Amino acid sequence: MATTHLNLVPPLVEKGHVDELVKSGETICVSNGPRGNSLAIFLTSSTNVPAPRKDRAEEEIPLYFASPHTAPENERRLFITDTIVIFSALQGLVKNRIDGNPRWTQNDETVSIVRKLAIDYVNFIKELWIHATRQTADDPPLQYPSDHYRSMYSCFALFVILFIPEPDYEDAPVGEELMEWLNIHFIEPSTEEGDQLSTLDRPWEDANFWSYLTRATIRGLSKASVFFLKTLFQHESDSLRDLTRILIPLVESQPRLSAYNSEKDFVHASRRWKEKVQALRVEMDRIPEDEREDDFDNWWDRLSDIVGILEGRGDVLQRVCDELGCDWKEVCAAWGVFIDTRLRRQDLPDVVAEVLELMPPDSTILEDMVHSALFSAQLDQALGHAAELDLWLSAHLADILATLSLIDTDKDEDVTNTFYPTQNISVPTPPYGVSLCHTCILVVTSEKEQGDEVLMRVPLRLHEQKTKVPSASGEVEGIVGTLKDLNQMCFDYGREAARRGMCRIAAQTFVNDQDYGLAVSYCMSAEDWPGLGRLVDRVLDEYLQNDRSLNLRRKYLRRCKFHRLCLNRNLREAASDLISLLQDVAPKSWWAVLLCDSVELLQDGSGSLFPPSGPIILLEKLEEITTGASQGAGDDYLTILARRGKGGTQKSALEQLKTVRLVLAKYVARYTCEHQVVTKRQRVDCNKQFCRYSASHLETRHNCVRSCAQDLNPDQTVVMNTVNRRCDACRYPAT
Repeated sequence: MATTHLNLVPPLVEKGHVDELVKSGETICVSNGPRGNSLAIFLTSSTNVPAPRKDRAEEEIPLYFASPHTAPENERRLFITDTIVIFSALQGLVKNRIDGNPRWTQNDETVSIVRKLAIDYVNFIKELWIHATRQTADDPPLQYPSDHYRSMYSCFALFVILFIPEPDYEDAPVGEELMEWLNIHFIEPSTEEGDQLSTLDRPWEDANFWSYLTRATIRGLSKASVFFLKTLFQHESDSLRDLTRILIPLVESQPRLSAYNSEKDFVHASRRWKEKVQALRVEMDRIPEDEREDDFDNWWDRLSDIVGILEGRGDVLQRVCDELGCDWKEVCAAWGVFIDTRLRRQDLPDVVAEVLELMPPDSTILEDMVHSALFSAQLDQALGHAAELDLWLSAHLADILATLSLIDTDKDEDVTNTFYPTQNISVPTPPYGVSLCHTCILVVTSEKEQGDEVLMRVPLRLHEQKTKVPSASGEVEGIVGTLKDLNQMCFDYGREAARRGMCRIAAQTFVNDQDYGLAVSYCMSAEDWPGLGRLVDRVLDEYLQNDRSLNLRRKYLRRCKFHRLCLNRNLREAASDLISLLQDVAPKSWWAVLLCDSVELLQDGSGSLFPPSGPIILLEKLEEITTGASQGAGDDYLTILARRGKGGTQKSALEQLKTVRLVLAKYVARYTCEHQVVTKRQRVDCNKQFCRYSASHLETRHNCVRSCAQDLNPDQTVVMNTVNRRCDACRYPAT
């Protein structure tokens, strides 16, 4: 814990004698130590006072060394001395194994030992937190409040889960572990709230009933969920009682990875379980609108939210969590339990990035900032926030990360300097004629953290100059050239984080200028895949909504291979490309648009354009869209088509799909006769002794008529080939 007030013993100046010091021409000077964050305090001459300074050449000048951080006391001192044992064991491990084995950190035995030591750290912090919560008036005062140690406990435990998994489990799904961590450190819903609801005869009449039930379901508290679901058996609605009887077994039987021997079995069980949840959704949709409410609430909507989460719908999860007051951690943990049950540690940052856009962390709570940085795998930021929270925490996290080679450390640099606050530096104004890149080289070679901040502001400065000065020929090329030089400079000096940040900011500035080509290039250079996804969505939105000119619309059409083939009248290739888009490329939200695009090809009179399986694929996608829309998932399929249409509603989009269905039916009737022509016959031997037609027929003397099969089995038809035209029987019918 830092302080802004330091007492020196013995004092340099006695209390009330500051004026005498000033008159003597002296003042107190403070200098930062070259290592860590220590201070050197001493007396020196004052340039502001012209009075002569007395001769002190032979007198010793006192020099004080101090620190703005308070020395450990009471429980803190005991904690540090106890954990030194773990720290020494870790350092001994490094010293004994690093010599002669540069890849020692990849050994499973080594990782197991480091994980065990890290868990020991967690247990020590936990014991200290419990001790702090049991503090009495007779005990010595705590140097830190109990909540401080609780924050350290949650941060270190999360670090172990995400970065030191058990050997052979590095690629295992992480959702259940995150949910367990969340339930341990952030208990919701509260026990008091559940006790209060359990005392009511009709708990569904309480305003907190559905929120408690939904939150318990999200947190995986199946016993609490089932208990309150059973209270709905007393509800006056027959429909709600029937649905509850179906829902309770689903909540109780949700597959957990820990209950299966292999991930394959877990995935198979999860798929079958979700099929049952979808069947429950079908039953819910059959309930009439006038039976979905009681005198207190629309129970159908509340139950639909729970079923939507069990179905694995991310939009429902985020909306419900926002309404319940959950934070981003709960959404991310629940995402790995309900939405993507196979969520890996390496895929977690992408999910976190999407969630944090809508539910950012609380920047006023250091614990939350450490959590968000760990979830996002931004280790430098995590260590920085941890240093602000507690220096011990940051130092020991960095020690383990360096041991496992998860962060880069310079042998010539004191790693502990990273965990102490540094002073701001001022970048001198470059002399006339010195390029921006040369100035930035001076920055990156001086101070890393502040230099990175300066580098990431370069795209903004360039953009400001471009907006202030009238654009001239080659202005954009000049900006791109400057950014290219800065990219190469960052690569040469090992400033990868600054380079990516600079590219992300440059991409955003190009997006604001509607220069999407450069924006895509810099997003890819920054490896900002969530940002690239948002950029693609923006381009598509502009394509759908921009009505300024027909040329802009044609511009986007020509960029699409399918539409280019249609414009060039390569219709057969366009039909194959359309089927490929539906099968492998296009998201569900674009299926309806592609089906409408297929109408032109289906109605073309030049013959059968689609491959033999094409009409079946079109029909399957059409059926999935209409079924999903009827079950309340229309937003997943019809949003883009509705925005393109005149009505702008899902109803108008479904009307367009009716046209597709009619045209598709005519196409199938015209080009798919399904007549079969025999091209080859082949006898399949059963190899049985008691079959008169078999090559293995019994050769010894026997009554063949009575003991052996005398007839062949019915012919089995096998379709070996299909042709993309009508058969001769259809083309030349008999007269």
